[in-house]
Amino acid sequence: MCFSLPAYREPDFARVACAHDACTAPAPADGVAPEGYHATTIFPEYYRIHGVWTLAPESRMDCVAVLQADGRIAVREFRNLRRGDAVVLGRTEDGSEGIYVHADGFDAPDAAPRERFSFRQSRSRETAYSRDYDELYGLLRHEREHGRILWVLGPACTFDADARRAMSALIERGYCHALLAGNALATHDLEAALLGTALGQDIYTQRPAPNGHYHHIDVLNKVRACGSIPAFLDAYGIQDGIMHACVRSGVPFVLAGSIRDDGPLPEVYSDVYRAQDAMRAQVREATTVLCVATQLHSIAVGNMTPAFRVRDGRVRPAYLYCVDISEFVVGKLRDRGSLAVRTFVANAQDFLVNVERALR
Repeated sequence: MCFSLPAYREPDFARVACAHDACTAPAPADGVAPEGYHATTIFPEYYRIHGVWTLAPESRMDCVAVLQADGRIAVREFRNLRRGDAVVLGRTEDGSEGIYVHADGFDAPDAAPRERFSFRQSRSRETAYSRDYDELYGLLRHEREHGRILWVLGPACTFDADARRAMSALIERGYCHALLAGNALATHDLEAALLGTALGQDIYTQRPAPNGHYHHIDVLNKVRACGSIPAFLDAYGIQDGIMHACVRSGVPFVLAGSIRDDGPLPEVYSDVYRAQDAMRAQVREATTVLCVATQLHSIAVGNMTPAFRVRDGRVRPAYLYCVDISEFVVGKLRDRGSLAVRTFVANAQDFLVNVERALR
């Protein structure tokens, strides 16, 4: 399928009545916004500054807009506010308070009206995904050359031999520019590389190994003794797997810690806000994000991902996909505010294998 990015339609500000410049008030203390602050959304947002409508070059849900000394708008988390920052005020989004949220800039102007009654309006196990897959293949081919693809993976992606090979191949072929995961994904991938198991079960036959419940903590211990994942790969001659593919291909990865973690691996961020900052640094650069088989990471990344990016002075869509076998998970991501998410209710292993085969 031939892929092209949809065109962006700028707002018609001539139709915005009674607009005045956006008002600001100083942050009263570090990490505290003034009363009446404006909370940002995932959509392109324009602010009227000295009579000119200015697009904030990026956004994130539930943050605040700060007018900088150079006249640009920065979107910041509350915890990153500093006393005296000029925080934009306003609770309307129609332009009347100098704030305009443009939610339909990528909609086709001649889109046909939706049928009032039809079956399967939500995404479920019964949804036909053939076209979704074809559109995704075209998008990933485009993004490999013109964008930045971010994968967010849960440990299930390492539990199956074919899925693990498929994801490794996608990384090696340039279809992954950064990876976000937790301690478990990396630990079980390295366990599979060294011992052929994940959680003590063979990743092909699923047969439990004798004393297999020791495998992942043995691997954790060995990696910690080596001091880093790359050092472990070298020390034990590891030549396969997701983490090996990232290190070999120079793909950055961020491993965020969890209260449940064993070990953890040396690279794991144990401070949740340092982890969030590191994750957001990768999200800021991403134009397509694929979250596979990880509910909490999917929601976290979804909350960080806007529906657009500004690249080379042009506004383009940012694509967010969520893949999970549970309809609850994909629905929950949308319920938490990631309204632009595209969902697949699918087994993670089947999804990865299908994508890798199509992109050979």
